[in-house]
Amino acid sequence: MSEIDLGITADMHVHLRDGSMSKLITPTVRQGGIAICYVMPNLVPPITTKQQVVDYKHQLEKLSPKTTYLMSFYLSKELTPELIEECAKEGLIHGIKCYPAGVTTNSKYGVDPNDFTSFYPLFEVMQKHKLILNIHGEKPSTEKENDINVINAEPRFLPALKKLHQDFPKLKIVLEHCTTKSAVDLVREINSNHKSGDEIYVGATITVHHMYLIIDNWAGNPINFCKPVAKFQEDRDALVDAATSGEPWFFFGSDSAPHPIETKQRHVGVCAGVYTQSHAIAYVAEIFDKVGKLDNLKKFVSEHGISFYGLGDDVLAKHKGESTWLVERENKVPEVFANSDVSVVPFKAGDVLKYAVEWR
Repeated sequence: MSEIDLGITADMHVHLRDGSMSKLITPTVRQGGIAICYVMPNLVPPITTKQQVVDYKHQLEKLSPKTTYLMSFYLSKELTPELIEECAKEGLIHGIKCYPAGVTTNSKYGVDPNDFTSFYPLFEVMQKHKLILNIHGEKPSTEKENDINVINAEPRFLPALKKLHQDFPKLKIVLEHCTTKSAVDLVREINSNHKSGDEIYVGATITVHHMYLIIDNWAGNPINFCKPVAKFQEDRDALVDAATSGEPWFFFGSDSAPHPIETKQRHVGVCAGVYTQSHAIAYVAEIFDKVGKLDNLKKFVSEHGISFYGLGDDVLAKHKGESTWLVERENKVPEVFANSDVSVVPFKAGDVLKYAVEWR
């Protein structure tokens, strides 16, 4: 296939930061071939008020007006059922992101993953309005008495996901950036009795970099270091199989997470995050091509995410009449993206990709 019409594309997990970094990165969402993106709320301070949502979305729209931004809250004790009800009715947010405290960038304000019960009143309102609960599914490695580490943090979290689904069977939950075969297997297990046409309540995003990387690729290479960390060959193979399978509970969430180059080059305290936004679709297309599944690419980067989030004409109308086209053409990844204040090294910097994108 020399070119494919991917329709209205969606990346359901992006980090656009603020300040100079946001000015540099936000326009690259569209550059990478994405029409709609779901924006993570882990700024400093985190997004926990209605006014913060309004202001942040306005800021992003000024930087790149052709992109559609789906906004979210940061799960915290500052949120109330009344606030969630109000914002849901006004269409200001599409979900709430749950960060277990201490697991990744700007997660110190997060929650205790061993006990979600204090948030059950919020989840009731979310279930009512079909808002998405986006979960960073890891136990903190600070739980030393439970022998939690970066390799087993995701599998150890999975029972909590299963319990949440049992307690709120119609709450739409996304297990974000899956990294293990165990996570893929659980999402499939939960959806094993799903019938065509039924609503899906538990889905999972899969990133660009986790379909490329294993532990060897980030150990000693801070540019490839992210949280959750890439795991083993069988895990990567399971992620590629899930993403390319055409199963509707798996969809694209890049977790593109830029950091200034100097914070990725430290001897200690390296920032966790891989920046993939500028070439998102092209990176994914290479994986699908390699396994002979380009015919399922549109499902993964467009149809499945849009369907799970229940995006209607009010969101999609902005993009009627335009499509992202994948074209077979050499596409070199720059060594660095920079403005006068900040520099970011992209994933696979300097590599020549097989595919590029065009807007038509």
